[in-house]
Amino acid sequence: MANSTTAQAPEVFATDAPKVFTEAGHGGAGVHAEPELWGLAPFQIVSVSMLVLFAIALFVGKAHKGIAGGLDSKIAAIKEQLEEAKELRAEAEALRKEYADKIASAEKDAEAMLVKAQAEADSLFEKAEADTKDMVERRKRMAEDKIAAAEREAVQDVRNRAASAATGASRKLIAEKHDAEADKALTDTVIAGI
Repeated sequence: MANSTTAQAPEVFATDAPKVFTEAGHGGAGVHAEPELWGLAPFQIVSVSMLVLFAIALFVGKAHKGIAGGLDSKIAAIKEQLEEAKELRAEAEALRKEYADKIASAEKDAEAMLVKAQAEADSLFEKAEADTKDMVERRKRMAEDKIAAAEREAVQDVRNRAASAATGASRKLIAEKHDAEADKALTDTVIAGI
């Protein structure tokens, strides 16, 4: 029975020395030994390698969860930043529209102000033209009045001089042609008339 348990047990647990195989066809002279690494047979090296691979896979699985969690938090942060960027863009679009409306309104106001200023300038020009005509008329009348006053003054002066000359000439003529008897007769006529 000992042989049957040994035959059924896996070779991993075998503690026998490595078996030496002889290759047929080479004359039986060459002996070939199984390769060993650190005193382990090839099937034992494969078993240890599988255990190491399973340990790495288990560690990577746990690390994967940590990496995935980190990536998920990064994704959430990026999504939040994208939402924030969308909100900022919407606000910027609203501001742009608001300022475009303000610019359009300002242009309309400026155009209306220009039309109003042109109308006021035309009105002021017409008023200035009318005022200038009135002023010219007043100055013309004043000049005409001064000329007429100067003419009247000159005529009066001429009359006064003529009257003065006539009075002087009359005195002279009266003095030459009128004597004391003529004075007496004149005085009597005036008194009789009173």
